This record gives sequence, C-alpha cells and structure tokens, in this order.
Amino acid sequence: MDSALSALIAELPDGTVVTDPDILGSYRQDRAADPDAGTPLAVVRPRRTEEVQTVMRWATAHHVPVVPRGAGTGLSGGATALDGGLVLSTELMRDIAIDPVTRTAVTQPGLFNAEVKKAVAEYGLWYPPDPSSYEICSIGGNIATNAGGLCCVKYGVTTDYVLGVQVVLADGTAVRLGGPRLKDVAGLSLVKLFVGSEGTLGIVTEATLKLLPAQHRGCTVVASFDSVAAAADAVVEITGRIRPSMLEFMDAVAINAVEDKLKMGLDRNAAAMMVAASDDRGPAGVEDTEYMASVFTEHGATEVFTTADPDEGEAFVAARRYAIPAVEAKGSLLLEDVGVPLPALAELVSGVEKLAEQHGLMISVIAHAGDGNTHPLVVFDPSDAAMTERAHTAFGEIMDLAVGLGGTITGEHGVGRLKRPWLAGYLGPEAMELNRRIKVALDPDDILNPGAGL
Repeated sequence: MDSALSALIAELPDGTVVTDPDILGSYRQDRAADPDAGTPLAVVRPRRTEEVQTVMRWATAHHVPVVPRGAGTGLSGGATALDGGLVLSTELMRDIAIDPVTRTAVTQPGLFNAEVKKAVAEYGLWYPPDPSSYEICSIGGNIATNAGGLCCVKYGVTTDYVLGVQVVLADGTAVRLGGPRLKDVAGLSLVKLFVGSEGTLGIVTEATLKLLPAQHRGCTVVASFDSVAAAADAVVEITGRIRPSMLEFMDAVAINAVEDKLKMGLDRNAAAMMVAASDDRGPAGVEDTEYMASVFTEHGATEVFTTADPDEGEAFVAARRYAIPAVEAKGSLLLEDVGVPLPALAELVSGVEKLAEQHGLMISVIAHAGDGNTHPLVVFDPSDAAMTERAHTAFGEIMDLAVGLGGTITGEHGVGRLKRPWLAGYLGPEAMELNRRIKVALDPDDILNPGAGL
C-alpha cells in the first residue's frame, strides 16, 4: 500500500496528502468522539473538484474506504475514521461567489456557516440555516446531515436552501445537479437525495445556495415555567396560530448549567425556559410578540420578559446556543437529536426525566421546540464503566421513546455510526432495503463512508 499511496501523493499538489501520525490523530473522530474510531492511512485535503476525483478514482482502484469530513463538529460519528482508510477533509475548499441578482451563492463546502452568512450579508442578503454551532460548522457538513438550527421553525432547514450541487461519486465521476433556478422539476429530485446522505453516496464539492433578503431584527420573548408540560402546551398553541422566527426550549439542567457559566441571572428554580422571537416587520411583529407573551402567561409562566432591543434579545439566544457546551462542562456527553410531533413534546421530555432518574444519570433536554426537534444530552464519566453502560442504555431508550411517540431517531444530526444500530428498526425492512439499493447503485464497492448511515 505504501507504493500505491506514493502514486496518489505524486498525482496531487504538494501537501494535499498528509501522513504525519500526529496530524492523523486529530482527524480520527468528530465531536461525537466515537471510541471505536480507527487510524486512517492518510488525510487528504483537496482544494478543487478535480483533486477529489483523483482521490476517488484511486480509492476505488485500490478498494480503500474514504470518510468525507467537514469541520469535525458532527455529533453522530459520521466522520469517524477507519483503520487503513482515507479521511477526505474539505476544509481547504473555501471559494464562494455571490450573485445578488438571483440571490444565490455558489460555495465550496469548506466555508463555515458563519462565513457564508457574513459574505452574503455584504450584499444585504441572508443564509437562514443556523445550527447552534454555526460559527464552527461547515457548509459541507451542514449539507451532509441536512442541518437545521434555531430559526428553522419558520425558515426551514438546509435542504430548503440547496438549489444545486456538484458531487463526486465513488468512481470519481463529477456530476452537476440543479443550479440557480428556484423551480426545476426535470428528472428525479437528485439534489435532495444527496442532502442528508452523510457522505455515503458522493462528496459535495460545490453547492448553489438560495439566499433571502436580510432578516429584520425583531422582538424577543423569554419566559420561565415551573412545569415542562405547561411550556410544551404553550408551544403547541403558538405554532397553531403563528410562525415565530424562533421558539426554543431549555430544561432545568440546561438553565442551571448556562447560569453556572454566564451568570445572566436566569431563574435557577425554573423547570423550563422558552426563548421565542418574531422577525416580522411593523404591526405584525408587535402583534406576534404580544401574542406569544400572552400565551406564555396564560399557561402559567412565572416570568415573561419582552424586548425589542437586539442586543438584549441576542444575549438570550446566545445563552440557548451555549447550552450544549455548558452541560458538557459537567462531563462527557452522548448527544441525541430525536424529534417528535409537537403534541408529544411534553411526554418526550417527561419520559427523558424518568429515564434519567431510572439510570441515575444527569440528562438535560434542550429543543428547537417549534418543530419538535429535541436534544437530550446524556452526561457520563467515561472512566466509570458502569455509568458508561447506563448512559449508552439510556441513549438507546431515548430513541425508542421518541419512535414510540411517533417521532424519529434523528432530526438534524444524522445517523452516523452512533445511531446506525437503530436505523433499520426505525425505517422498517422495505424502506431500509430501498436505501440499500440506492447505496449499491451509486457506490457498489461500499467505498464512501462505510458503516455510517446506511
């Protein structure tokens, strides 16, 4: 294999292929920290589509698996390295071109979500998908998992903004799909097939993104509750009438973890905190804000705070974004992202609370409450074997709970490797077989990210 790898190194620009053991170690895992991660043969950091094609032709010829990797912020083990395989990192693929007339951006996958937002903002435009990790996660990774975020309750998720892609298939073929057209139904919807496929069907080397006019800085409503059920009931009522631009939930564990770090004066005795917003202009925005505040009050909120000050509002949004790092300070995490229909939100959260008590664990729940996508965070000490076993048991039982409530095992983080054991049971045999047939058609040798997703 050394001579074969030397041939690949010779075909690519200097420095593209990295074999230094110390550097390889930093590419073994994504943020999920999969303990079963292997050590790759090499890390490849291309800059152009043609270089990705070269890598995939070589990998296919030598039957070497390739794990695509964005910024490494994935939470399901989708970028876990394999022994003797390649990690193909898109971190150096950072070109972007913006067309303000068609309101589109053509970008390579290595740019961070925040960098795309900043670049398009110079033209008075906005790229809406906003995962909590938007400052450090890449567009390529967002596409791979169909990431959502805090504003998806109103604006949708990544797939709603990907108009086209250039993708390199397992055999090195580069294909352009879609483009800067808002309506295009010629052929099958192949762009949608690749969004959320976790690098198992092809490697996206370029994406055409739909942009919107800059978001209006509206009003924020923050409410504390002494009952999770009351907060969840308020969510159902609000979403049944209006479309807030944000409707986020934090449980008592998350509230206290954030307060430990940020010292914002959050109510440590609250069972739940809601952070809601409206970005509608003029009277409509005021009416929506007043309506949400009244619903929170009617459902027993112990405190309701409304502000039109952008900085004050952003402070509470930042607190919600900080929830995962704050809880992570309590120990290692198994991060969930199960989703349920909105009426089942309270039952899911209360069910997670019962599992935490049953297994003697700290489990926090934060949520994009407006669309039912929750993030239970299972805290454990990896040096404690018994606790680690209980944590993994609870991890699986949370997925079982969500599915039993009519929900899904993942809303935006992807299946990766951590959730793969539950995928077949969730999809059912017919849908699972259909997924496998598509995988075999596009990647017959199982070269692309084997063991992830499908």
